[in-house]
Amino acid sequence: MSISMYLASVPPIIRTLTNLRAMLEKAAVYAEAKKIDPAVLINARLYPDMYPLSRQVQITTDNAKGSVSRLAGVEPPKFEDNETTFADLIARIDKTIALAKSFKPDQIDGSEDKTITLKIPNRTLTFQGMPYLLDFVMPTIYFHVSMAYAILRHNGLDIGKLDFIGK
Repeated sequence: MSISMYLASVPPIIRTLTNLRAMLEKAAVYAEAKKIDPAVLINARLYPDMYPLSRQVQITTDNAKGSVSRLAGVEPPKFEDNETTFADLIARIDKTIALAKSFKPDQIDGSEDKTITLKIPNRTLTFQGMPYLLDFVMPTIYFHVSMAYAILRHNGLDIGKLDFIGK
């Protein structure tokens, strides 16, 4: 039995982004109710050398849009990384979800052995499609959503495991 690269990528990415979106919506309501400047949460970090909440969301969406695009053989769209409000971050997630939903299974299925090359600062990474998705993309997405969750939880937002994994 072969794996459907579409089913292994698009639905879990959409689910994870949807859950992240819901956490950000809760955070916006929480900030308003507690009279906390939303920028405090958006710029919050767990430790000084870690990325803030806004960057965690940006990296998550970059990996999501990049992965489905690359697996489909399409150039990923560029986003500006200029979000400063919860509404901005939610809009970025919505754009990413819309992009993921725009791909059809036949565009991504069969990409298991496709060569994927990523140029990152200081080096180039080369993968085959399945290891790229399962060993790099999905762990990276889950890591950064976990960090976003932890930042929000650390700052008092009442969220739990079901907010992360969905109901």
